[in-house]
Amino acid sequence: MTRVRIDPSRKGALLSVRVQPRARREGIVGIHDGALKIALRAPPLEGAANTALLKRLAKTFEVPMKSLSITSGASGRKKRILFGGVSVEELRRWVDALVSEGD
Repeated sequence: MTRVRIDPSRKGALLSVRVQPRARREGIVGIHDGALKIALRAPPLEGAANTALLKRLAKTFEVPMKSLSITSGASGRKKRILFGGVSVEELRRWVDALVSEGD
């Protein structure tokens, strides 16, 4: 099983994601090249997809949206998301549980 890349940060944990904007259906698609693949209906215009991504992650992982931020890749499909105040181990458990639900 391929694992999603999660790295430590001084402020929390960094999650690698790959975004598919303008998708027909929205949700967690699976794992792509070590990143959590997320389909979004929002277009990649004026930050709409980034906002939709943060909302989706906040809802999926039941964390406040203000604890999430995009640390790299804001204008691309591959992004790094900081989960502020969350340990690598805790985020790993959440992601592993989410990915195993889809199997």
